[in-house]
Amino acid sequence: MRVIARSTLRHFVGSLAGHKDQPAVKTALDSWYDETSRAAWKNTTDVKRRYATASILSAERIVFNVKGNDYRLVVAVDFDKALVWIKWIGTHKAYDKIDVTKVQHDK
Repeated sequence: MRVIARSTLRHFVGSLAGHKDQPAVKTALDSWYDETSRAAWKNTTDVKRRYATASILSAERIVFNVKGNDYRLVVAVDFDKALVWIKWIGTHKAYDKIDVTKVQHDK
């Protein structure tokens, strides 16, 4: 899968500078990125096989738990084109305040 855009993950990790969670969040997101980049998902079942705790709302919104569910990563997937778009990343508390079906990455 091609992940768009890794810079979003890097920016988020950078925003945690000085926070005790930063190293663990960086490790978790680097692992997710590496695994997803090597994946060949054909459908949501493939995603669930690898990430059992992922919440699949639709191909347009899949939510991954990061660092023991302290953080959430929201993506959209085009299985035919093998693309994963990062739509949002933040704390679980912030996630509870968004409309996950409409949230978009801020540029």
